[in-house]
Amino acid sequence: MSKEVNQYLIPPATFGEKLKQVGPGIVVAATGAGTADLITSLVIGTSFGMTFVWAVIVGAILKYFLNEGVGRLYLETGQTIVDGWHSLGKWATGYFGVYAIIWGFVYGAAAASTSGMAMHAMFPIMPIWAWAIIHSIVGFILIWVGRYLLFEKVMTVLVGVMFITIIGTAVMFLPSFGDFAFGFVPRIPEGSFILMLGLIGGVGGTITMASYGYWLTEKGWKGKEWVSAMRLDAKVAYTLTALFTLAGLVIGAQFLAGTGVSIRDDEGLVKLADMLGAEFGTPMRWMFLVAFWSAAYTSLLGVWNGVPYLFADFMKTIRKKKGPGKEKVSTKEPAYRFYLAWLTFPPMVLFYFGKPVELIIIYGALGSLFMPFLALSLVLLLNAKNLESRNKLVSNAVLIGCLIMFGYLGISELVKILFG
Repeated sequence: MSKEVNQYLIPPATFGEKLKQVGPGIVVAATGAGTADLITSLVIGTSFGMTFVWAVIVGAILKYFLNEGVGRLYLETGQTIVDGWHSLGKWATGYFGVYAIIWGFVYGAAAASTSGMAMHAMFPIMPIWAWAIIHSIVGFILIWVGRYLLFEKVMTVLVGVMFITIIGTAVMFLPSFGDFAFGFVPRIPEGSFILMLGLIGGVGGTITMASYGYWLTEKGWKGKEWVSAMRLDAKVAYTLTALFTLAGLVIGAQFLAGTGVSIRDDEGLVKLADMLGAEFGTPMRWMFLVAFWSAAYTSLLGVWNGVPYLFADFMKTIRKKKGPGKEKVSTKEPAYRFYLAWLTFPPMVLFYFGKPVELIIIYGALGSLFMPFLALSLVLLLNAKNLESRNKLVSNAVLIGCLIMFGYLGISELVKILFG
């Protein structure tokens, strides 16, 4: 193990020491809290005000339990989530293998385009597709040559920019205490059910949640003695994610409500930045655009770093090169670098030819079913008889709730994709 992580081999004993070690959770928060979460919270805030504060909090709690489950599985058993899927049967590893190839191709184009759009809004000196290519290649180089702690530092800086600017914007529009408190009481106005589920389901949830164990490995955390520190790390992650999403809710409720402006996609965020600039001056426009870019690019970097771990682990597993005393997945492995290149270069063709309809349909179908797949996996794996610290009642109830909710959202998404 490198000298970079030797200092972390001794588990911290006090709360302060654990707080100093927080890092992998920041990466999870940065990757998960992207532009999609921001758009969803803006839309719901614009339409329903502060009604769904409770839903943001519930979403963060659900994602915490999913993330904690992935981390606990690794720390207590030494198993990665891919090991866990393999133990469940070929159906699980097969699902992930197909999903990873299709999802990576489309996500590579989408993430780069979103980052490019944000940069183009600030510096329109070249087309969006050119900025997208630059962002892809810079991400590729950073992950190819960088070490984990460098990656973590870059992500931490971008997270700081993203959270400070978005939350700083929201502070300008803080609702009254009564309006805010009103949102803590669970209620679902007519016509808001699917939006509400989407808000809960989207609070920081991406495939990179499954990468958490690899980031713990790179940090040097190993063994059940680290479970307590991991739980604090995950709590920090989803507290930040909840604050980010709440900020979007506030901006939507207090600034956009009643304007008739629709923020439905990434272009809508550029429109919102222009509105803020017109209302409060050019610095506010720039501040929001920088936050938009940070949210987009942290998601790209998190995926570029995290998902290749899953793919490299998957390749080791299907080649049966894993067993007792196995080495950790390395960023230098051909399979890791192949998937990093797969995320970066092939998707560039979509900048010119668009996204084929058939590919989008398959991607949407698989994507809508990943989170219930992860929830089901953790329910099965964390109740295994050979696990020293099996799920308790609360953990099982939350994970089963995740499975039901994500399953419903997945079916709804499939119906929308297949039948319009």
